[in-house]
Amino acid sequence: MRREPGYISIPGHQVRSELALPLKEGDEVVAVLNLERNRPFHPEEVEGISRFAQAVSLQLTRLADLEEKRLVAELSARLQSATTPEEAGEKALALLLEVLGLEASTLWEARGSRMEALAYLGVEEPSLLQVLREGLPYGVGLAWQVYETSSPVFTPRYAEESRVVPALKALNWRTFAVLPVPTPGSPRARRVLVVGQRAERLWRQAEVNLLLACRTLGLGLERLTEKARHQGVNRLFLDLLEKPLETLYQEALEEAVRQVPGAEAGSLLVWEDGAYRFRAAWGYDLEGLKAVSFTPERMLLWYGRPEEEARRGAPRIMSADQRPIAEVSHQTAPPEVIDTAGRAKEIQANLCLPVPYRGEVLAYLNLDNLHDPKAFGEDSLQAARFFAAPLATLLHEARTRTLLEEAALTDPLTGLPNRRAFDRFLPEELKRAERYGYPLSLAVLDLRGFKPINDRLGHATGDQALIRVAEALKRERRNGDRIFRWGGDEFAVLFPHTPKAGAIAAAYRYAQAIAQICFGKLCLGVNIGVATFPEDGKTPDALLSAADTRMYRAKAQGLPVVA
Repeated sequence: MRREPGYISIPGHQVRSELALPLKEGDEVVAVLNLERNRPFHPEEVEGISRFAQAVSLQLTRLADLEEKRLVAELSARLQSATTPEEAGEKALALLLEVLGLEASTLWEARGSRMEALAYLGVEEPSLLQVLREGLPYGVGLAWQVYETSSPVFTPRYAEESRVVPALKALNWRTFAVLPVPTPGSPRARRVLVVGQRAERLWRQAEVNLLLACRTLGLGLERLTEKARHQGVNRLFLDLLEKPLETLYQEALEEAVRQVPGAEAGSLLVWEDGAYRFRAAWGYDLEGLKAVSFTPERMLLWYGRPEEEARRGAPRIMSADQRPIAEVSHQTAPPEVIDTAGRAKEIQANLCLPVPYRGEVLAYLNLDNLHDPKAFGEDSLQAARFFAAPLATLLHEARTRTLLEEAALTDPLTGLPNRRAFDRFLPEELKRAERYGYPLSLAVLDLRGFKPINDRLGHATGDQALIRVAEALKRERRNGDRIFRWGGDEFAVLFPHTPKAGAIAAAYRYAQAIAQICFGKLCLGVNIGVATFPEDGKTPDALLSAADTRMYRAKAQGLPVVA
């Protein structure tokens, strides 16, 4: 041995020969059997000791396999005894720390723009506890890296990694294993397992295999998550009997955002007054979104699939990787609203669920992710379907409940909203226009020629004349216009997002349509006064007064429209 240039002699020992043999677990060398003595090793001795080392290696491999099987069996037993995902996570983490001899562990769950700690053990430092309370912002830390790549990370030098949590780096934690917990049907691992310790430690392949075997954790968590979804849906049904509808719309949406994997924001559009309107929003400005409405054709354009599929309630996913979501949104709603109140340019993935009832689509549930184009998968679609039935029931109940309210706000003769409805909607529309800086126009209409028809041909014909006027106005109505019957032979129209020039053009179309209504030689006409926010007034009374004054001026001058 003294002839070997790298040999390190032991003082007081006359070593002539050394025999080093690898001991393996599987294919990995985990130890070296080193023998030294002052005489050579005979070939027979080398062969015998080599066989001994091979036998030890086989035993080490068998023990590692047994440990892996024992871990999986114990993990399955603990998951079966858990009643919530949080409890399952805590039991799994306790087992891993015990088996691997590590200090701390966390089970993260991706929730939109943050990773939230589903469970954790062994974390005591205040700075790390704060991270667990607040969650990991999108892209920060190895957990997000594993979420995006689905590839595990084993590192004994955490500070040298490209993505670190500043609080961990500051405390000089070094050794971590970060693994995806696969979710069936998902393009992403919705949960990420992290185990580690402060001191540097190399990862043996057997330990890696143990941790990889813990991927079965995902199946147990999915079972409990599905149970939580059922409980959430059951709560909705119970609340349906006790709470106001406005509250329930919002609660149903928030429950869907919580329960559907990949969702971090959303909205609910409900069919009302001949259009789909925003009734609930999470992560968006609901008051701003209430300013827009959608025809069935525009909703199908957004949905992007045939009407038959919408009537079946088939959910669909749209990704910014495949379609420009903002551009599609701009085809259905004013960009100045949908880009601000609706954050359309930020949406990276959208899941749209039509909510049908007896073949009619009562609503569209939209769930969004603002960070990850691959946020939604088959697991998201499956979870979204949980909400179709309760939402359909909720919306059907809403229709039944609101019949009396609608009767109070609807003119029974023409079917148009009445003066009471106008007095409610004008302040709301004006408030939104002022907040978001868009124009709002108002038209007041007074029929000409109605009294002769009513006096000469009778009240029944007069009623028919009012019905035909309402029908003509509805035919000429643009998307978003709100038409009201004040009473008698007076009508009003609100034009959201419409400057004066657009309102005047619409008013002339209304006037032409009304002028076509005749009963024998008696024909109708109309005088219309137009006022626009902000130039003609900034309060409901000021706008109404301006429009009313111009309507009387139009009547005095014999003009159809004065603005």
